[in-house]
Amino acid sequence: MIRSFRNLLRLCRLAWLLARHGVLEPLERRAEAPTISTLARFMRRLQNPAVTGRWGERLAAALVELGPSFIKLGQSLATRADLIGDQAAHDLSALQDRLQPFPADQAREILEAELDRPLDELFARFDPTPVAAASIAQVHRARTPEGLDVAVKILRPDIEERFARDLDLFEWIADTMERAAPWTERFRPVETVRLFRQTVEVEMDLRFEAAAAAELAENFMGDPGFRISEVDWSRTTGRVMTSAWIEGCRIDNREKLAEYGLDPTALLAESAAVFFNQVFRDGFFHADMHPGNMLVEPSGVLVPVDFGIMGRLDLPTRFYLADMLTGFLNGNWRSVAEIHFRMGFLPPHQSVDLFTQACRSIGEPLLDKPLHEVSVARLLGQVLRIAQTFEMRAQPQLLLLHKTMVVAEGVGRQLNPNVNMWTLARPLIEQWMIENRGPEAIAARAGVDLLEGLSRLPALVRGADTVLTQLREGGVKLHPDVVSQLGRNRGGSGSAVTVVLALAVGLLIGLVLG
Repeated sequence: MIRSFRNLLRLCRLAWLLARHGVLEPLERRAEAPTISTLARFMRRLQNPAVTGRWGERLAAALVELGPSFIKLGQSLATRADLIGDQAAHDLSALQDRLQPFPADQAREILEAELDRPLDELFARFDPTPVAAASIAQVHRARTPEGLDVAVKILRPDIEERFARDLDLFEWIADTMERAAPWTERFRPVETVRLFRQTVEVEMDLRFEAAAAAELAENFMGDPGFRISEVDWSRTTGRVMTSAWIEGCRIDNREKLAEYGLDPTALLAESAAVFFNQVFRDGFFHADMHPGNMLVEPSGVLVPVDFGIMGRLDLPTRFYLADMLTGFLNGNWRSVAEIHFRMGFLPPHQSVDLFTQACRSIGEPLLDKPLHEVSVARLLGQVLRIAQTFEMRAQPQLLLLHKTMVVAEGVGRQLNPNVNMWTLARPLIEQWMIENRGPEAIAARAGVDLLEGLSRLPALVRGADTVLTQLREGGVKLHPDVVSQLGRNRGGSGSAVTVVLALAVGLLIGLVLG
């Protein structure tokens, strides 16, 4: 009760501030919730006449005023074009996560408390002025006693408590929405907030970020054009992360790239290969790859930073993406539709024929275009948006990938507006398709599935024998004729074990061939 009252008061303040920025307009058109739409129309009178710009821009300004948790929420909403539309998602993707830095003496206190040593022992030099300050942490440049220049990332004081309070509000709002307005359930507000909580909790434990950096480095070990700055684990804790300093420039700084003597198109080719390998080869990708998070060394090596937001795609989802894109580019609309049903993205009561027609409406305009003019990010966004009409439940991993693709293609256009990154990555795409979607690959996976199934047979047989014993002892009630037949099978040469084994093998073979 106290929690609900506290959150209700905070919700009133939140609604007032959003109304002041004029961002309650979408609620005015919700016919499913007449009370809310009426209230939103009434609150329009509170809008500040000085607030201008597109709806997404006004929302971004309101979130900045609300503080760090809401800035992060806005960045998360940037992946939900299905909820707020493409233009608003684009506006929120540009939301700047920059705040005033906290004082250097607080940074010193946190460092010494976390690393349990005086600052003078930890670093030979520590720059008190941060090079960057965001909603969760800020970064200082320093030098170790061994002479290595490092970047030291430090969480803001009391940031965990502030986020915990706001996350409690978000969860209360989402839960209230699903219970009071059942039509919101297909947007999965509770699951969306839960995923947001997981993302934030990972970001607020810098050991997780360091581990993500180490995993990405391992995936690209030996790649000459892409590397990850080495983590200094001896100076890394939950609230502090230290890694080697990177000398370079942002990937969109064309003047500096020219000074380095680097070819933007070559950098685009390398970044396209890196992105493809992260998504399809590894299923583990940097999901916050705006230009400020991708640095370029004078030698041309790409070095990403900030691994707080990472995405994962399991193998079936990667196959779904590959098959969907292939279906669109080949004009096989039926196969595209069937993939969505096979993956369980669309409910079975929806019409495959109608969804095929919807896919055709997206894909037909692509057939006359060369590959280098096709925006894969736009295509994926259109599919996710039109599938919403067919009650597709939100797929957070695909929404995060879509946002990342939009940013990646935007960076590509800045490097060379006349070249599509997917054209440059085409050899990798074709090779991956041969290795993973060709007949030999499918046969190999079927063999692996068969072996895995056979390895489970002993446990299946033991379980069947246990059930038969229980049947004989009266622990489970079946029809007397069935019990009698099973008993005869167990006692003779054609034992129940043989029967179960035969059935299991037959089932496995059927699954493989089917």
